[in-house]
Amino acid sequence: QVQLVESGGGSVQAGGSLRLSCIASGSGYHYSWMTMAWFRQAPGKEREGVAAIYIRDSDTYYADSVKGRFTISQDNAKNPAYLQMNSLKPEDTAMYYCAARTFATGAPLLESEYKYWGQGTHVTVSS
Repeated sequence: QVQLVESGGGSVQAGGSLRLSCIASGSGYHYSWMTMAWFRQAPGKEREGVAAIYIRDSDTYYADSVKGRFTISQDNAKNPAYLQMNSLKPEDTAMYYCAARTFATGAPLLESEYKYWGQGTHVTVSS
């Protein structure tokens, strides 16, 4: 079982930056084989994958809408996974969720791939 706790959400003006953190804990899994990801869900919209990182080799994946602006990173099992969000836009406003899977199988930004989810942290970007 994996427990995920996010932090770092808040309100910012367009063009600003925020960094989200996600700490994973639990037992019965090999952290190095995990994929950590961030998803977001805006009001009235479906949840979408934003960024993902394979812990084993640090390969990263991004949605087209955030490429060049967001960076996902993770140093080691003792540190949080981060989502650095720069040049934020009003359309980035959403609830952001950290997610984890213990084995890499399908597409890393596909919601159905992930078994473990955090409670979410809200990001509001004003124009």
